Amino acid sequence: MTSPGSATELDQLILPAIPPVHINNGQISALQVTDNFHRGTQILGRFETSGLAGFKVSAQGRSLRVLLSLSLDERSVIGWHDGQAEATSLLPRLVQVRSQGQLRQCVLLKGKRAHARVTFDLSPEEIPDDGLICVELLDITEGDGVSGELRQAVRGRVMPDGVAGVRLNKVVFEEPPPVDFDPDTLDGLRCEQSSLISAGGLVNFNRQGARVLRTGMFVVNPVLKDTFGSSGRITFRLGTKAEPASVIPATWRRVNSELRWMRHATRKLLGMAAPPVKRVFSIRDGNMGGPEERVDGNVTELMLPSAKNSPYLVIMGSCLGAMPTLESAATH
Repeated sequence: MTSPGSATELDQLILPAIPPVHINNGQISALQVTDNFHRGTQILGRFETSGLAGFKVSAQGRSLRVLLSLSLDERSVIGWHDGQAEATSLLPRLVQVRSQGQLRQCVLLKGKRAHARVTFDLSPEEIPDDGLICVELLDITEGDGVSGELRQAVRGRVMPDGVAGVRLNKVVFEEPPPVDFDPDTLDGLRCEQSSLISAGGLVNFNRQGARVLRTGMFVVNPVLKDTFGSSGRITFRLGTKAEPASVIPATWRRVNSELRWMRHATRKLLGMAAPPVKRVFSIRDGNMGGPEERVDGNVTELMLPSAKNSPYLVIMGSCLGAMPTLESAATH
């Protein structure tokens, strides 16, 4: 018999993850704490609803960079875990990513193959002596520190219980590398690859070019220090793309689609196709007032301060039969 608190031969030895480390299996002992999170074998696991995963990491007083890979698939539905799955809403999901109790970034996810990346740094002061690092995913309607004004604005625009079934594919813990050269301009797709924006998630992270904003919204995130978009101001160049004509046989639906395309082409020729920005919100502080924007032909230039303490949500206005696009972003 042993005294309270002493170890026995039956106690499981908990081996901490030693950075740099890639964790993509939910069965390892370093994953010590879970809440509403189902462990996987080929992936870390899947969230039943808003919840967390806690990892024991040997930080040894160092700063750590944390990289997450999130995605959706056909099982990313409400009630998947108990066999009572409901049809997935066509609305996008707006999800908070928190760590050590602080909001780090937000992601918009839409579609069955959407992937998103999340990146943030933890200072030595944020990592406790026991090395427990918690990663939380919360629906935008839950938790504190989110503006009630923002929550009201997205009601009906985003899916309720947006974390249900979301996959946590991989977590990487590593020391922040030396600062690399960053360009002054990124195209829309690379803005999402870098986690500066989130507009629904990407299927192919190797593509470049404009990002079609099919959700009618996009998030601007705080990003890593000394990287693109981390300081100063950012100018987002927003354009429009005509809805494509259907490839089905020539019916009234195809004719209607082609008419919309022709109207949009005419608007572009006349310099009238610049997309409107409806409102900009700070996730933490709410409405940021009238957006600072400039229309240049068929392009709207939206100027925002770099997101440092809270992500922003940009809500686009109606584009009259066209879809808004993020052409590029430039830092100043």
